[in-house]
Amino acid sequence: MNREIIENQKIGEKYIRIKHPSGCTICLYPMENYSSAYALFGTNYGSVDTTFKTDEDEDFVVVPEGIAHYLEHKLFENDECDAFELYAKTGANANAFTSFDKTAYLFSCSQKFEENLEILLNFVQEPYFTDETVQKEQGIIGQEIKMYQDDPGWRVFFNGLQAVYHNNPVRIDIAGTVESIAKINKELLYRCYNTFYNLNNMVLSIAGNFDVDKALEICDRLLKKSADHKLEKIIPDEPYEVKEKSVTVKLSCAQPLFNIMYKFPKMTEKEAAKAYIVYNNLFETCLGRTSAFYTEMYEQGLINETFNVGVFNGRGFFVGVIDGESKEPQIVMDRVNSELKRLRTAKPDRQEFENIKKRTYGELLASLGSVENVATSVLSAEMAGISAFEYIKLAAEVTYDDIIEALDKLDIDNSCISIVEPV
Repeated sequence: MNREIIENQKIGEKYIRIKHPSGCTICLYPMENYSSAYALFGTNYGSVDTTFKTDEDEDFVVVPEGIAHYLEHKLFENDECDAFELYAKTGANANAFTSFDKTAYLFSCSQKFEENLEILLNFVQEPYFTDETVQKEQGIIGQEIKMYQDDPGWRVFFNGLQAVYHNNPVRIDIAGTVESIAKINKELLYRCYNTFYNLNNMVLSIAGNFDVDKALEICDRLLKKSADHKLEKIIPDEPYEVKEKSVTVKLSCAQPLFNIMYKFPKMTEKEAAKAYIVYNNLFETCLGRTSAFYTEMYEQGLINETFNVGVFNGRGFFVGVIDGESKEPQIVMDRVNSELKRLRTAKPDRQEFENIKKRTYGELLASLGSVENVATSVLSAEMAGISAFEYIKLAAEVTYDDIIEALDKLDIDNSCISIVEPV
């Protein structure tokens, strides 16, 4: 069993990373003096993974959009009960989520950790799909899709992604469409399960108060050895330019919502990690709530306290996002772009940058005080091929010159605005 210690000596934190004989990567982050434990069993498989092949396939396979989310829903059930019933007996809180690039099943508990871990490892490795249960789920997920279509905050974001991207599956709702999920059957679910729930594509991340040796004993007993079938995933080629410059819909809301998005070229995971820190610092320094720009725009009534800046990224996609509410969203976009262009000459406030840098670093350190945040960040980092301490390291190292260079590189005109107006 290949065991290594991942450590950041500067902050005095470390965790154990194990490549288990089953193929699974196990990350264990014991935290003394905590009363609870948090575990995630995840697969490097999300809604963008609709085109793939293994060494058993002659060519790439294309599956319906939304199938990763559909599979997550169905995996909790077996022919006797569902996993939630088992967790109810132990007192654990259990859940699952599907994102654009990963799916994870999780629990938190303050007692019976070993029993809860056994439940987690068992049900995720025991799929049970029938024609009847698969068909029943189509109606449930169809209603979920329709509900989100009527949610202004959800629509303004996804409409923005659809305006940014031509081909990348991130432009499609994680749950898919009513039409795409109608194509899902048990054979497709088993196909995707056997491909992506191979333990060579999975990570078990545990943080908090638990016994490392007992956790590994359970893993040795329950993790089923998987052959590595050389899984390949394809994200379609994407043009550099945004697909549309503007998109507007009308829904029931109090006042207009907007998302301004800046499109970035494709990056490696390590490039994206550094860009995430640099551009978050850049946007906060130039436009964030402690900036002169925010104060001026707020006093003029063009934005309110919902105004937010940041970065949205994952495997195969990276966008800068400015969002909020405004009666004049197009004016807000024009003013934002003008300010970014002005600061290329005038330069961002250096002291403001130093304050943002300290705040960012402090928030990342503070997140290590939460067993949920620790376990989740370890899982995400492992799937991205980086250390869980990488963002902390990058936040400590980012410089004023980094954000000056980033501002010069930012293609301000390669952007779009998504607006939801009140009916």
